Amino acid sequence: MQKVITEKEHIQSNKINRYAYILFLVLVVYLIIIKDYEMALTNMGIALVFDPFDATVKWQDRPRYQRVWLITHVAITFLGLGYILFFK
Repeated sequence: MQKVITEKEHIQSNKINRYAYILFLVLVVYLIIIKDYEMALTNMGIALVFDPFDATVKWQDRPRYQRVWLITHVAITFLGLGYILFFK
């Protein structure tokens, strides 16, 4: 059985995801400042769980700037993981 959410619940969910995403990115910046790069990388990956945009929109229907933002976020996370695994 599929739950039908109201427009108000949908907007509230988007706001919570956006705030959680921003908080994780602020935490990443703080961790980089105190030079805890492994935890910064971990939290950067976790931030992707909270899609800051409308998660109900299919990937193909999203505006280009949203796709570029998310792909860049994933690329930076994987580059950091590679750096930590192979060069540290």
